[in-house]
Amino acid sequence: MSVMTIRGIDDTTAKVLKQKAKKEGVSVNAVLLKTLRESLGLEKKRRTIIYDDLDYLAGTWNEKDFIEFQKQIAGFETVDKKMWK
Repeated sequence: MSVMTIRGIDDTTAKVLKQKAKKEGVSVNAVLLKTLRESLGLEKKRRTIIYDDLDYLAGTWNEKDFIEFQKQIAGFETVDKKMWK
């Protein structure tokens, strides 16, 4: 296994690499290796779409949160009879 040094990485690229590593829970080195393998055609890029925009909310509500939410949306359950004549 070889060891290589990459010089000249600009600040933006370094920042994005660190963010991606943090998001994936791996090292920057692992992100670089994966990216290199994919770009060189040595490893297929996964086509899995991960939706993470609201995932952090799943399973986090307690009874108090649920009751408060129900109070806030109660108005949506009311039918405006004048509008439906």
